[in-house]
Amino acid sequence: MSERSTAESSSIEAQSAFALPQRLNAKANPALIAEDERHFAAMAAALERQTADVATRLSARRQTHEALGQGIVERDAEIRRLSARLKLLESYGIDLCLGRLVLASDAEGTPSGSEQVVYIGRIGLLDEDGRPLLVDWRTPAAAPFFAATHADPAGLLSRRRYQWARGRITDYWDEVFSADGLEDPNERAALDYQSSFIASLGSSRSGAMRDVLATIQGDQDAIIRADAGVPLVVNGGPGTGKTVVALHRAAYLMYSQPRLKDRRGGVLFVGPHRPYASYVANVLPSLGESEVAVCTLDDLVPGVLDGIGELPGESSAHASALKSDLRMIDAVKRAISIYEEAPARDLTVDTPLGKVHVSAADWEDAFASVEHGLPHNEARDQIWETLLDLLSEKSEALGAPEKVRGALALNITLSKALNRAWPLLSASDLVSDLWEVPALLRLCAPWLNPEDRAVLRRPEGTGSEWTTDDLPLLDAARHLLGDETSSRRLRVREAERAAEREYRAEVAEALMASNYNGSGLMSQLQQSDLQEALVDDPARWADESPVLDGPFAHVIVDEAQELTDMQWQMLLRRCPSRHFTIVGDRAQARGGFAESWEERLTRVGVSLPGSGAVHSATLSVNYRTPSEVMDVAAPVVLSVLPDADVPTSVRSTGQPVERRSVGDLAEVLVQWEASHTEGVACVIASGAWLRDSAQVGGGVSRGTDRISWLTPTLAKGLEFDLVVLVQPSAFGSGVEAAVDTYVAMTRATQRLVILE
Repeated sequence: MSERSTAESSSIEAQSAFALPQRLNAKANPALIAEDERHFAAMAAALERQTADVATRLSARRQTHEALGQGIVERDAEIRRLSARLKLLESYGIDLCLGRLVLASDAEGTPSGSEQVVYIGRIGLLDEDGRPLLVDWRTPAAAPFFAATHADPAGLLSRRRYQWARGRITDYWDEVFSADGLEDPNERAALDYQSSFIASLGSSRSGAMRDVLATIQGDQDAIIRADAGVPLVVNGGPGTGKTVVALHRAAYLMYSQPRLKDRRGGVLFVGPHRPYASYVANVLPSLGESEVAVCTLDDLVPGVLDGIGELPGESSAHASALKSDLRMIDAVKRAISIYEEAPARDLTVDTPLGKVHVSAADWEDAFASVEHGLPHNEARDQIWETLLDLLSEKSEALGAPEKVRGALALNITLSKALNRAWPLLSASDLVSDLWEVPALLRLCAPWLNPEDRAVLRRPEGTGSEWTTDDLPLLDAARHLLGDETSSRRLRVREAERAAEREYRAEVAEALMASNYNGSGLMSQLQQSDLQEALVDDPARWADESPVLDGPFAHVIVDEAQELTDMQWQMLLRRCPSRHFTIVGDRAQARGGFAESWEERLTRVGVSLPGSGAVHSATLSVNYRTPSEVMDVAAPVVLSVLPDADVPTSVRSTGQPVERRSVGDLAEVLVQWEASHTEGVACVIASGAWLRDSAQVGGGVSRGTDRISWLTPTLAKGLEFDLVVLVQPSAFGSGVEAAVDTYVAMTRATQRLVILE
């Protein structure tokens, strides 16, 4: 158990759960908090018991040994679940509680003439007698806590939210939904329901995203709990909580949809870039969910862009448009088909049993045996097996078919002939050939004109110089080809199984020989089914395909307005059910977004024509960006996109946007660090400026963890207390430059400084 959790659980009964500052003495009235004190004391005791119980169960499970593969899989899954639960319990204490609601006497499920107090938590928690101390925030019983409004109280008399710091309550706020909800005048000291929300918005940021579960608003909660069976689009401008909604929806779906668990699909959460993925990494575990796969599009094609870092290779606009054309998938298919041509000449091979004649018809029959849709590299094994069967059957004169087959399987001449006709291919080699061999590109992509081909031309031997626009093509090629190492792994696996089968047969024979009457269990060892079961271990022969290849039951994609048609195909391969949650802002699309969301999703295949309209929801309130910043940022994007959905800010800091010279950068950062012991800042500039300033030093040390240096693209989805925007005029002109400037400005939660 962590030091924090141990200290808290051992001392909670000796101290109050509340640590209210002196200015909030009125809220410390026992009439207001006595019930909470009793409840939190019971929670502390239950948490201590449960933490000890989970730790004991985890330790015991780690020490168990399973003989069979399925038992190993189940043990490992349980260890993961228990570890995640223990980590959550040790990360929190009684601050697992988000707030409480009071149900009216006539609310559904509440006994007549009584009121029911329900405490809402990140997870569910029971006392020793099985009574609920916390109701998991994802359950239907907790829904009114987030959804209730004065127009629709959802059966609530009141709602209380807590502000926690270091495991104790430093403030709380009550919202009353009935005129007689608070009968005691003293209770009115807590009436300030908006403060919990506004206070959370104004607090300092850190290098990781904070979950805002306790302050989820009604419109956001409705999106989180929306039907998962049809594509859902969540459109909203900067600071409207799109990412918050997306992450909470992922946790909610995993809890509310049992079909998503137990290796039956699960949820994939796709973010725009790696700084974003690191930023949100801790949110889902804090919401009680640790089984959602979080990645970026780059991660879907592992190992390609690992060495590029935060400033990946960039294609020209022309090359990017060409590579994003869906017809490029046809080019990949044509390139593969070039390597799938049956030999037209007969072949005679020598074996220890004699000569075997392989006719062109034999090759044609073997090639025709490939199942439709089977990846190229996997199909090669099917061709090989079919060819061996055909040749062994027609060569009966040389001996028993199994002996002829065995001799042919070891024949190098026959194997080389198949390798020439149907070679094993890698995705990287295939796509490299398209860019480096002009004749191949001309043959496979006849719609390209000479200028297009020249733009795509890459000097031969530079296959490591991939760009993000190459990833969808590499992914398409990888799925069409299959794993080029699968054939070798299959042969190794079969050889291992054959050797083990032979060994176990010898052992069984020896045991039978020692048991003279041949009865009982020993005699069963002669049965082939039992011998095969002893050899077959599901854990050893488990699916070795990459985890991110899916398929997934539901995919949530953030900043989806940036996805190209080809990138959408990457996601569709991983979610054939088309159960998507699409989160984005058309006004933040760097390349423009002239279509509606429904038009875009229908065109790329997420929503099939005639399958029903895409469900959509709009978030229009900016909770993050101060009005002072939005007043400057809005005209930038509206100048190029007059119909952009610019959200309305609900908060003000009183700090106007500052404009200074680039030479003041060091001074701005040094002064901010000196005056702010908490919070994070970001210098946002063009990739060229960041590279140049890193080389010459720029007069500023980059050694602090509290200051990031990012391009507008890599800052998307993140937020910082201070944003220093360097030379936005260098971004150029047009929609892309305006969007980059708009995105950069709206990352600020407190202060924006523009340097020219």
